[in-house]
Amino acid sequence: MHHAGRTSWRRFAAVLIPGIVASATLAIAMAQGALAASFFISGQRFQVTADTLTMRGFSLYGMVDVPKKGNPVPVMVIGARHATVSGLCQSVVVDLPVLGPQTLRLTGGKEHPAEATNLFIDATSELIGQANFRGIDTGVAQGAIAKGPIDPGDRDSRFFDPNGVGQQAVSATLTDVRVTAVAVSAGTFSVPGLYEQVKQGRHECF
Repeated sequence: MHHAGRTSWRRFAAVLIPGIVASATLAIAMAQGALAASFFISGQRFQVTADTLTMRGFSLYGMVDVPKKGNPVPVMVIGARHATVSGLCQSVVVDLPVLGPQTLRLTGGKEHPAEATNLFIDATSELIGQANFRGIDTGVAQGAIAKGPIDPGDRDSRFFDPNGVGQQAVSATLTDVRVTAVAVSAGTFSVPGLYEQVKQGRHECF
């Protein structure tokens, strides 16, 4: 019983700890130029919601993320050179033996919006209440995207198709955003009023 509990918490931490420290770690690594290639994903899906997501330099392109174990995951990468996020929520649920489902939930950017640079959201699905674009190009070749960013690690990946179909815009404002994602990374990410908690049961963002 003791061994099983220890193993469960180790597995729990393996999912939760990256969710807590990934933004800070990635920000430092990217600032130092240490991340030349994409990182392995855990494969765990999590939810990200925002009341409003405003982006300058918007890109959208297809990619395949590679877990440390398991099958590759096709994703849509939402990229922004600069983003502000109002009403941010991120949640991940982990089912633990004996303890049952546990939810790690992060919220912030309510009174003052969160800000990010070189933001990339690797999404498996997205639902947007309203999307407004300025200077939008749909059908641009992924390798020709210039208005928004391409993650350098993605561009160097064997899964990146420069002839694939992409989208770009000078700016985009998305409201009532609901995204299921496997990875979020940013050069910098400042979240005013960040609140983190682990709660028994399922308390997902949507």
